[in-house]
Amino acid sequence: MKPEDRFKKAEFAAMVGVIGNIVLAIIKWGAGILGNSRALIADAVHSASDVAGSLAVFIGLRAAKQPPDRDHPYGHGKAESIAAIIVAVLLFLVGVEIGKSSIESFFHPLSPPTAIAIYAVIFSIIVKEAMFRYKYRLGKRINSDALIVNAYEHRSDVFSSIAALIGVSASIIGGKYDVGWLIYADPVAGIFVALLVLRMAWKLGAESIHNTLDHVMHEEDILPFRKVVESVPEVKAINELHAREHGHYVIIDLKISVDPYMTVEDGHRVGKIVKEKLLEESNVNDVFIHINPYNSTNEEDEGIDLS
Repeated sequence: MKPEDRFKKAEFAAMVGVIGNIVLAIIKWGAGILGNSRALIADAVHSASDVAGSLAVFIGLRAAKQPPDRDHPYGHGKAESIAAIIVAVLLFLVGVEIGKSSIESFFHPLSPPTAIAIYAVIFSIIVKEAMFRYKYRLGKRINSDALIVNAYEHRSDVFSSIAALIGVSASIIGGKYDVGWLIYADPVAGIFVALLVLRMAWKLGAESIHNTLDHVMHEEDILPFRKVVESVPEVKAINELHAREHGHYVIIDLKISVDPYMTVEDGHRVGKIVKEKLLEESNVNDVFIHINPYNSTNEEDEGIDLS
């Protein structure tokens, strides 16, 4: 997939999230007020936070597609991971607010919700699950951390809506059959929603921070790159291969050994061949190669750097 096509798809998905969350937040907030449901109001706040999250993803995607420049020679791919961290922080704050609101409701007189709250929750579950599946599949296909985190934000909304549905239903049943303690199922569901949101925010935030800290890919993930390098006959040994993820693309730092009696020009030619082959990989954006003279003890000389 061409980079411009990738970003168009990702930006469209982010805007779908913005518009969808605005509509859902309005519907759930209105139904929560009319239906007297704390759990649904908490769920509406969750959806409203998703608007900010989708906007952060959109802005991150716009920044990530900028070409390399003097200050950012490796490109701007990490802008997506930064956007993902922002989404995770917003999600965490929303979880705290939902929990606080739900706990406070225990200290006020409660009355059971009405049926409109149930209809709104069911509608939200259907829409949010569809948005999760759409963004998750697209995020995996185009290797976008920001979209994948945003997709799980929608999935957390599905879980929270399911919890709200259980709480609202139990509270309505409690009011109908005069079972006083069941009325509190609505705020209990709100607390459960808060815990789900906090857990997901922590998990997604930790993963996004890990991706931002310039970590290298694991050995099993770089095997395809090793095979590409080894396919060049003039390469006697791979002394070192590090692949760093920069958002949706990879930058490779490579040290290889060649015949020590090669001319500098021949060594440079081998390095160019290796680089060109690696750049044919769909997710590789740049390759930096260090050429060493091969010897039986695999000692490394200073060599020649190619970029």
